[in-house]
Amino acid sequence: MTIKSLFLALTMGLISLASLPTQADPQLLDRVAAVVDDDVVMQSELDQRIDYIRRQNRGANLPDNATLSHQVLERLVIESIQKQQANRAGIRISDAQLNEALERIAAQNKMTLPQFREAMEAEGVPFEVAREQIQNEMLMSRLQRGMVGEKIQITDQDVDLFLASEMGKMTAAAEYHLGHILVSVPAEATPDDFNKAEQRVRDILRRLRAGADFRSTAIAESDGRNALEGGDLGWRKETQLPGIFADVVPKLGVGQISEPIRSSSGFHLVQLQEKRGGNSQVITQYHVRHILVSPNELRDKSETEALASSLYQRLQKGGDFAALAREYSNDPGSATNGGDLGWANPGDMVPEFDNTMQQAAIGQVSAPFETRFGWHILQVLETRQSDIGADLQRNQIRQQLYQRRFEEELPIWLRKIRAEAYVDIKSPS
Repeated sequence: MTIKSLFLALTMGLISLASLPTQADPQLLDRVAAVVDDDVVMQSELDQRIDYIRRQNRGANLPDNATLSHQVLERLVIESIQKQQANRAGIRISDAQLNEALERIAAQNKMTLPQFREAMEAEGVPFEVAREQIQNEMLMSRLQRGMVGEKIQITDQDVDLFLASEMGKMTAAAEYHLGHILVSVPAEATPDDFNKAEQRVRDILRRLRAGADFRSTAIAESDGRNALEGGDLGWRKETQLPGIFADVVPKLGVGQISEPIRSSSGFHLVQLQEKRGGNSQVITQYHVRHILVSPNELRDKSETEALASSLYQRLQKGGDFAALAREYSNDPGSATNGGDLGWANPGDMVPEFDNTMQQAAIGQVSAPFETRFGWHILQVLETRQSDIGADLQRNQIRQQLYQRRFEEELPIWLRKIRAEAYVDIKSPS
């Protein structure tokens, strides 16, 4: 029996009950606000959502009751259609996934999960209601990504066209956070004035490069108008750099201080304190190999740890890393290559592996350490500096273009599934 036929049967049952003698007038506990395919939206759900929206928008100029009720009911109808589609598609959100999402939301609000629960209930929102709503949002998001997102393809040509556009050029422009020190000369400066100013600025530069604090030095020594702010010029786009700095700043590394720059007003020192944007991002990459031993049906956790310790002792005594990896490692992707993982970027690996990799000296064999995969022993073979800025920039643009296309396609899909669904809105009693 479908929800629609069940609803009709219940209605007929209530009519027949109404003809029976009663001692008091019946009290309506709840009623159906809308029938949506094989589901119903109850008036209590509608009232609860309206109350939640009012609490979340205290002081806002909300529409009148009838308009707000219509808007919220329409949203609940769309949610019901999506939840039913997700159910038919076999989409599920596990308790572990839901709890992880709740903890992430709590952390974003600088709370623990118990504190987040208390805050929700202090606002009059039962935690179980909030939990169910977040679960529904996760279900719908996963459905939307499958039904809409998988049809969106962003090509290399799309990225190239964006980079060639005016907006793309603005997005790609680097921004620089600069510190500035000026050693000025008088308005009618003589060559001697310039010589003295140059001697002074070079003395300041020497002290800075010996470790003096730039901010404190700027406050004490600079004649610039930002001296009392530690010489802080703030963030400047490449196109907004003063002309005398334009050729110098892009060539500086973060933390680096320029050579003295001469102008009609004196000598300048600029420090590149931070940089963002642009297509340059140099990182340290690590050529690393490892041995992984994991618990299995024949070896429990303590025996696995003991094996890792035994392998480490053999390596300390001169054992062949590649040979031991081929014989013992449980990582099928690297074992046949002697444990070689190739070049890795910071953040590519799980945190425990990443931290150990970045702290290890070249050639050093690490002590065994544990991750969720088991026990590892790693060795960094070499490091190199690599500029991944262009690849990173293209990936970011690809994500931006995808999200823009997704936001365009989603409303079209929502209108389509709404038009195809059976929806019967019940008049208020």
